[in-house]
Amino acid sequence: MEYLRKQFNTLKERMLEPRKFMQVLAGPRQVGKSTLVNQVLSKVEIPHKVEVADAVDPKDSDWIHRVWEAVRTTMMIRGIGEYLLVIDEVQKIDNWSEVVKKEWDTDTRNRLNLKVVLLGSSRLLLRKGLTESLAGRYELIRMPHWSLREMRDAFGVSLDEYIYFGGYPGPAHLMKDERRWRKYIRDSLAAPAIEKDVVMTSNIYKPALMKQLFELGCGYSAEILSLTKLMGQLQDAGNVTTLAGYLEILNQCALLTALQKYAGDEARKRGSTPKYQVYNNALLTAYKGRGYETDRTDTRAWGRWVESAVGAHLLSMAEDLGYGVYYWREPSRNKDEKDKEVDFIVVRDGEVTAIEVKSGRRGMNAGLPAFVNAFHPKRSFVVGTDGVSLEDFLMCEVETWL
Repeated sequence: MEYLRKQFNTLKERMLEPRKFMQVLAGPRQVGKSTLVNQVLSKVEIPHKVEVADAVDPKDSDWIHRVWEAVRTTMMIRGIGEYLLVIDEVQKIDNWSEVVKKEWDTDTRNRLNLKVVLLGSSRLLLRKGLTESLAGRYELIRMPHWSLREMRDAFGVSLDEYIYFGGYPGPAHLMKDERRWRKYIRDSLAAPAIEKDVVMTSNIYKPALMKQLFELGCGYSAEILSLTKLMGQLQDAGNVTTLAGYLEILNQCALLTALQKYAGDEARKRGSTPKYQVYNNALLTAYKGRGYETDRTDTRAWGRWVESAVGAHLLSMAEDLGYGVYYWREPSRNKDEKDKEVDFIVVRDGEVTAIEVKSGRRGMNAGLPAFVNAFHPKRSFVVGTDGVSLEDFLMCEVETWL
């Protein structure tokens, strides 16, 4: 039985509505965008055509026009009053948004009932034309990484397996063969994401540096490390500004981000030491894992995997729900005392929620009470031991408690 993500109903309903907006399905690689579209197409009785821009010459922007014109001609020859055109990986065509705008507006003027669905990898698609050329002409359906609930319902994945192997549906059946699973994540998922989705659609002057940064950053998920220290571990030459720019691109691709320290003003946030966080724990495991049994029984290591899983869960809906994710740390003035730290700070519309993850990595520190006293958040709670259970937290929608 096929598993249907919640975006299935959204797309299906919009396809059956009168033509008003293009539908844009955006999300990182291997989260099921193409699968979802095919599931919807099998349930609606609208003639359709699916085109994939993956192997098209990026400079051949006329390709979109040719595809579009072929569908118009088909509608005319067959006398069809309604048609659906799906274009996958559209962002890989140069100047795609201007061409799409022209074709869409032509159909609108001519009252041609040609509905359109565009698929693209992550938020790079948004930055490459949607917000400017196509403003007012589309609706966005975001496809995040798979949650614990989805992986459990679809594949029977346990809590610990989800924490370690993350939420990619494609290799779920490979979890028992860790070497094969790891190779798939690195070679068939991460490498194409960097080489195609990132390098081909962004101004990356040092692709080798980007690849090194991605792999090293994934291994540091849930850890705080300055870009200067990180730069010292990279073989390729670069500078802090370049690394910061590359990290932002990786963030736009929903792969890896650098969380900033929560502070009262934006300047202090931007100048802080970043905390690295993967969007999917599979990436942490692929580049840092020593093996499921080894890391699961190492209290300190497992604590980091747990914290990273919580961070990935928070990031999954951040853009959709309009909140920011930060961390907080206050250096101790006494060298014998630990720094005061809160793992995650969630901010939406000026309201602050502080979340401390308590696991085998460490016991409770003084960070949460100190943060509460200093900033008076709307809500503060512990996830893990003596708090909200890790399973309950990862199973629920962020919007439930936000």
